[in-house]
Amino acid sequence: MIIVLKPGIARKQETTILREIRKRGYKPHVMRGVARIVIGAIGDELTHQSLETLAMVFPEIVESVMPVQKRYKLVSREAHPENSEVPVREHFIGGRRLHVMAGPCSVESERQLLTTAVAVKAAGATMLRGGAFKPRTSPYEFQGLGEKGLKLLAKARRETGLAVITELLSENHAEMIAEYADIIQIGARNAQNFQLLIAAAKTGKPILLKRGLSMKIEEWLLAGEYVLANENANLMFCERGIRTFETYTRNTLDLATIPIIKNESHSPIVIDPSQGAGRADLVKALCKGAVAMGADALLIEVHPNPAEAWSDGQQQVSLEVFAQLMAELRPLAEAVGRTM
Repeated sequence: MIIVLKPGIARKQETTILREIRKRGYKPHVMRGVARIVIGAIGDELTHQSLETLAMVFPEIVESVMPVQKRYKLVSREAHPENSEVPVREHFIGGRRLHVMAGPCSVESERQLLTTAVAVKAAGATMLRGGAFKPRTSPYEFQGLGEKGLKLLAKARRETGLAVITELLSENHAEMIAEYADIIQIGARNAQNFQLLIAAAKTGKPILLKRGLSMKIEEWLLAGEYVLANENANLMFCERGIRTFETYTRNTLDLATIPIIKNESHSPIVIDPSQGAGRADLVKALCKGAVAMGADALLIEVHPNPAEAWSDGQQQVSLEVFAQLMAELRPLAEAVGRTM
């Protein structure tokens, strides 16, 4: 059930409703919007006392009580009609500003990372991406620098002010990643690793959940439900391409997920064109398409010298191309009501 509270209520009144929800056998999840507080109440409506009477018992506090028909209760637009904005340091993803997360596929060295960080910030990026732990198809490929890479990301943040996003691969590393990262990324290969999702959610950090290689949209939304169900409201979905029969591109970037996620969920949608196509020459066009369709942020792989990258050089754009891309995106963002 979804309980919508009236605007401007006192914290004491909110506490009263939360206490009543628990008393009736449900677990409440609070989602704070710009104007209203929405509470998702999880429990078996057949065995627990009904919540539908809350609006009558507490008319000065409760505006409405509604059942949620979707399997993904907390992620759904029914649960939270307003768009959620995810706070990341001084920024908010999901609002009017279009955010760009940019940086190398893998952290390779201090020089490589700092050179990239300074350049992407100068071009207008607000967040630095970089892999410290890398999930590679082959065990013989570069697996990342580990904690050394995390420390380099933290140094780049200190020197540039950019927020940091990096991937979590293991439950054992959750606290370590949370110590260094501002956003925790869950990659495509782990999109349905539910224990990993729970561990990530419990850090309290914003979570960027990539779509699995062959994941249906409902499965993706249900995976996101694990984050919100573990009392972390700061969830972002990231479309990064799915596996199809096509071989011209590495993956097939499904831009239709932008309006679908916005229809189905209140959480922001991020597009990763680098992984999506696996080709640097397509990144510009895919970014423009994503912005035109309403994406809340872009996740772009950028390298000082893609030809010498230790991983996925073919899909990383150069510093010069990234600067050109950002200049070309600004008027497009303004045309669709965004700022950069």
